[in-house]
Amino acid sequence: MTHLTTALAAAPVIAILRSQTPHHFAVTADALHGAGVRAVEFTLTTPGVLPTMREYAQSKPTDLALGAGTVMTPYDAQRAVEAGATYLITPAICPDVIREALFLGVPVLPGALTPSEIVAAWREGARMVKLFPASMGGPDYLKAIRAPLPHIPLIPTGGIQLNQAPAYLAAGATALGMGSPLIGDACEGGDLDALRDRARTLLDGVVNCVRS
Repeated sequence: MTHLTTALAAAPVIAILRSQTPHHFAVTADALHGAGVRAVEFTLTTPGVLPTMREYAQSKPTDLALGAGTVMTPYDAQRAVEAGATYLITPAICPDVIREALFLGVPVLPGALTPSEIVAAWREGARMVKLFPASMGGPDYLKAIRAPLPHIPLIPTGGIQLNQAPAYLAAGATALGMGSPLIGDACEGGDLDALRDRARTLLDGVVNCVRS
């Protein structure tokens, strides 16, 4: 198992950190880990994120899977892995990024929405696919996609509210990508206790769903 699959088996959530600066990413990631989240994504659209990722990768908890999001080019992939990312996420199917991730030996989760896009990402070599934006179709759409494509692990991302998370897991999601509904203002220096409360509430819901 990869570091990511181990993390998602423990807690089926990838927390997405995106902001104008990465100054609070480390404390946010630590707070999420303390609440039980085991996978976080530092997005490359955050200016100056790679030095922060490199520093955090050296001190993060060993069971926390650290990934890079919004990876758009092979060069982005190379820099992210050099900075400590152990998996890569893209907003769309970028075949050159998928090939680079395979060369670098790290999992890649391409963004896809339609059945044709999902199958294309799978055939390019992705072993998990980000269903994005998930809010376009909701849990019912995910369930319909899963029926003919049960062999492709899907991670719905984009516009998922905390109270919707169990429904996505029940519809067949392998895990969920959770951004602002989970993170709130933590990446801007906001309330970390509130973040921990949201994370625990989220995980209670999804873990109970998986067990049932």
